[in-house]
Amino acid sequence: MSGTIAFLMLFLTVLMAAPAGAVDADSVIGFWNTPENDALFEIYRCGSLYCGKISGLQEPNYPPTDQQAPGRPKVDRHNPDPSLRNRTLVGLPLMSGFHYEGDNCWKGMIYNPEDGDTYRCSFSMAGQNRLDVRGYMGIPLLGRTQTWTRADRNRWLETH
Repeated sequence: MSGTIAFLMLFLTVLMAAPAGAVDADSVIGFWNTPENDALFEIYRCGSLYCGKISGLQEPNYPPTDQQAPGRPKVDRHNPDPSLRNRTLVGLPLMSGFHYEGDNCWKGMIYNPEDGDTYRCSFSMAGQNRLDVRGYMGIPLLGRTQTWTRADRNRWLETH
């Protein structure tokens, strides 16, 4: 009987020591899909930090009606640095300097190729396969959040 009680006490101690939904710093590594299902991002380690890039776009080329580059691959045309405006969007690094602050929070910078601006950004896991991504200016209150879902890169590329 005392062996059963000791086992139960040990089990309860382990259960209480591991908080539900605990994440580690590498939980964000992988491929992520936007809510609109129009872009695939890869988050990876870059030294001791985390970085990210565009791995795929639902429409990687400009439409035939585009005035500047009809049918050509989309580029970083809104970049404030004119020498970077010819970089293709697929493969473009846009998340940099992310560090894990603990308590399910990563902070860094995110570049938005749609307007050419760089914003502060934070990530938090909302379950094993969901990532809340909040970009903001100045303080987090002045921003917006998107929830990305974990994606299988090969399957995503096959369907897009």
